[in-house]
Amino acid sequence: MSRRRPHQPSDEPILSAADLQRFCDYLYRRTGMTFGEAKRYYIDRRVADRMAATGDGDFASYFSRLRSEPAELEAAINAFTINETYFYRELHQLRCLGRDLLPAIVATRGPGDKVRIWSNPCSTGEEPYSIAIWLLENWPLVDAYNIEIVGSDIDTQALEAARFGDYGERALSRLPKDAVERYFEPAHDGRRQIIQDLRESVTFTAANLVDEDGMASHGLFDIVFCRNVLIYFDDASRATAVDNLYAALRPGGFACLGHTESMSRMSDRFEVRRFKDAVVYQRPQDAR
Repeated sequence: MSRRRPHQPSDEPILSAADLQRFCDYLYRRTGMTFGEAKRYYIDRRVADRMAATGDGDFASYFSRLRSEPAELEAAINAFTINETYFYRELHQLRCLGRDLLPAIVATRGPGDKVRIWSNPCSTGEEPYSIAIWLLENWPLVDAYNIEIVGSDIDTQALEAARFGDYGERALSRLPKDAVERYFEPAHDGRRQIIQDLRESVTFTAANLVDEDGMASHGLFDIVFCRNVLIYFDDASRATAVDNLYAALRPGGFACLGHTESMSRMSDRFEVRRFKDAVVYQRPQDAR
């Protein structure tokens, strides 16, 4: 099948059925994300963009580059990740964090002890910054402990945006107005940057949920937020990701998933904990 250059107008797809399968299989092996014929338009459009950026005139040339150049693999992964989020999303989990999860964690800690919270994936930073703002606004013991918040994602462009911390009105729409005034710089061109002190309170790192060694390199956490990503995985990659999340938690630590996700359908290693505000999943104290 002949290939067209990405910039040439045509209704002909960039990828043949076989090429699409090759690309999707390769992306799956590297990320755990599943794509296929049902998302052809989405895939074709992003592959065309990458071919235009690299100057490759056909898919075979581009695919060779993808497999041989780590920088292009990173760029392709960035193109296929979904970064739709906003501040105070799934607010009920933040309420649960302050009312139930943190009190359970610090019950065995002393003043000044470290408590580690992981937002993975963190997208462009709204979730880990939301955690920081919520604790400053609502948890009276926030200054009594050394709270470390880490935001991680496979998308390196999203991480750069998170570090810069500049957001539009939609992302901020659910934050109380007084919190926006306290924690963000004055508006400029309809956008506001989070204040430097808060930007420095969150550490951002690259992480791949299906990379066992990469996940383990981040150490152990007391609470992990892993929301609205496992729905994009198939059973095998989902099982790998869940095992890696389990290993990332200290015994007694908690995992928070998205409202459409259920750990009970993915693993029997966690205990289901039903609190007033949210259902979360706990690694048993006597970890198996």
